[in-house]
Amino acid sequence: MVKLSGVNSSIKMKPVGNDLKGILFPLEKRKWRGSRAARITLRTIHLLSFSVLFGGHWFGLPRTELAVWLYLTVFTGAGLMTLELYSSFDWILQLAGTLVLLKLAILILTPVFWEHRIALLTIVMIIGSVGSHMPAALRHFYLLPFRQTGFRP
Repeated sequence: MVKLSGVNSSIKMKPVGNDLKGILFPLEKRKWRGSRAARITLRTIHLLSFSVLFGGHWFGLPRTELAVWLYLTVFTGAGLMTLELYSSFDWILQLAGTLVLLKLAILILTPVFWEHRIALLTIVMIIGSVGSHMPAALRHFYLLPFRQTGFRP
């Protein structure tokens, strides 16, 4: 058993070695005290900042007035991704992580298709809402059969 400082002592982690696969894909997800509170805080700020950003675009506010909300949305989104990836890179192979990558791909298109930004942001909002509220079995579904077959990437 491996004991990590600051990690919830009720989590028992099996040694996975020092190889990259073991670091990125631990046998059990990593957690730390306060991780749930950090996720809730980041998610709340993320939803608030994206809501203001979306509303600003909807009502035609100038880009300069929306910049702080854009930066706050990007910062909190990056924080949420970091927390998920710290837990395990398995998240990126699950439907939840893949939906986040899809949202990022659509968001990257926004400057290119600026006149369609409201439609693109609406699609991102719908993907986020559906992805967050779908049953856990779907959110944690592996698009590639890594875990179902017992194979670790």
